[in-house]
Amino acid sequence: MAFHLLENAPPADVGFVASGRTLEECFAAAADATLEIMLANPQALQLRERRAIHVESDAVDLALLKLLEDVIYYKDAEGLFLRVTDVNVTHDTGRWIVDAKAEGEPIDPTRHHLSGDVKAVTLHQLRVLQTEDGWQATVVLDI
Repeated sequence: MAFHLLENAPPADVGFVASGRTLEECFAAAADATLEIMLANPQALQLRERRAIHVESDAVDLALLKLLEDVIYYKDAEGLFLRVTDVNVTHDTGRWIVDAKAEGEPIDPTRHHLSGDVKAVTLHQLRVLQTEDGWQATVVLDI
């Protein structure tokens, strides 16, 4: 039995680097990148529904992972595209706490041009670092 690999098969992952002057800006930029990987025309998204997102972790990079997982969860479980519009990150007694507001609307194929079905945030290359200019996050998404 013979086979060959397709040279033009779609990749299973897509990665990005998000940055911001503050950790909150960096997390919001990572959420925007995630939305734009799912939605080719994010400007079409109307902010009609709100969700509060609260996540906690012992590590800052895992706190970001959990935030992005919640954005993906709402897409899959409730059929909502959400833009993270407000982020607050605190570090207290060894825990990173993220409280965010996300706004968006139900997926409407007539207005929303779907570009990629993000399934999960991977641990591959995941990192959040403080830099001279602020904060930088590297994220790889499973699509």
